[in-house]
Amino acid sequence: MFSITPSTRIRSSPFFDATVAEGVTSFTVYNRMLMPTGFGDPEAEYRRLLEGVALWDVAVERQVQIAGPDAARLTQILVPRDLRKCVVGQGRYVAMCNHAGSLINDPILLKLADDRYWLSIADSDMLFWARAIAAERGLDVAISEPDVSPLAVQGPLAEDVVAALFGDWVRDLRYFWFRETEIAGIPVAVARSGWSKQGGFEIYLMDGARGSELWHLVREAGRPWDIGPGNPNAVERIESGLLSWGGDTDDRTNPFEVRLGRFVDLDVPDEVVGIAALRRIAAEGPVRHQLGAVLEGEAPLQPTVLWSDIELDGRKVGDLTNCAWSRRLGRNIGFALVSVSAKPGDPVEVLIGGRRVPAALVELPFL
Repeated sequence: MFSITPSTRIRSSPFFDATVAEGVTSFTVYNRMLMPTGFGDPEAEYRRLLEGVALWDVAVERQVQIAGPDAARLTQILVPRDLRKCVVGQGRYVAMCNHAGSLINDPILLKLADDRYWLSIADSDMLFWARAIAAERGLDVAISEPDVSPLAVQGPLAEDVVAALFGDWVRDLRYFWFRETEIAGIPVAVARSGWSKQGGFEIYLMDGARGSELWHLVREAGRPWDIGPGNPNAVERIESGLLSWGGDTDDRTNPFEVRLGRFVDLDVPDEVVGIAALRRIAAEGPVRHQLGAVLEGEAPLQPTVLWSDIELDGRKVGDLTNCAWSRRLGRNIGFALVSVSAKPGDPVEVLIGGRRVPAALVELPFL
C-alpha cells in the first residue's frame, strides 16, 4: 500500500535487526520510533498470543526517568493517583492529565528507588512535559530518557518461558511488579506486565547494544513452547477492552470517559496537575463514556485512519474510534466514545467507508 521513508528522525529499536531477521513485514511509528506491526501471518500471530507465547519488540514504550531529591514529589505532581504506598519494585498504571483534566498519557509508573522513577509511556512526549513542570515548580530533579527498551513476552505460556530464562522466582511477581536482574551479563528489569489480556512479562533491556542478543536468548528459551514473533495485537486489544491513548482519545478526553476513573484519587495534594479539574468533572459527571460497538455484516471492513460518526435516531452521539474484525466473535467490533445519553443496547448507525452500517452499543470488554 505504502512504505515509511527512512529518516534519522525515526529511530530504530535495539531489537530492529532481530525483527528484520524474523521477517517483519510492517511497521508503525510510535514515540518517533519504528514498531513492528506484522510478520506476514496475522492469523498465526493472533493464535500465538491467545494460545501460546509471542515475542514483541515494544521498545517504543520509552522511559522517562525522574531522579533526584525531589523525584517523589514531582512524580506525584504528574499523576493523579496516590503514590504514598508505592514501594520500590512496584509498578502502577497511571493516568497523566493536563491542567484541564484531559488525558495526555497512560503510562506504567515503576519505582526503582525512593529517588528514582520511570514512566513507561504511551505515544506522547512526556519528557518535555515532565521537564516543563519540574522547571515551573523549581524542583531538584534530573529528567532523562535512559537507555531502556522493553521486550514483551505475551500469551498463556509466557510465564513458562520467562521462568526457564530467569528462574521460578518470576512466577511470584504480582501484576506490574518488577525486579532488576541480569541474563548472560545483560542488565534487565523483569516485570509482569504487557499490552494484552493474555498474561505475560516485559523485559526492560538496559543496554541497547545487546538487543539482538537478548532477543535470541528469549527466542531460544521459548523454543520448547514454539515461541514466535508478534506485536501488540489490534484485534485482541479491542476484544479485551484495552485503551489506546491517542487512538481512542482526543484532546478533551478525561479519564472518567474511558473507564480510567478508578485510577484517579481525588484526595491527592492540590499541587497535582489537573486535580482541580478532575474533582469538578467527577462532581458534575462526564459528558461522554466509552462503550463497545458490534457492527452488522459478515465480512471484515476496511480499516480506517479516521474516527467514524455514530448516529442514534439520525443524530450524531459520538464516534467509533477504531474497528477490527474479531475472529472469535465473527463480527466487526470497536470502541464507541459517545454521549452518556447513549446506552448499551441502543441500535445505532456508523458512518464508515462511505456507507451507513447498523450496529449495537454494548458494554466492554467484549471478551
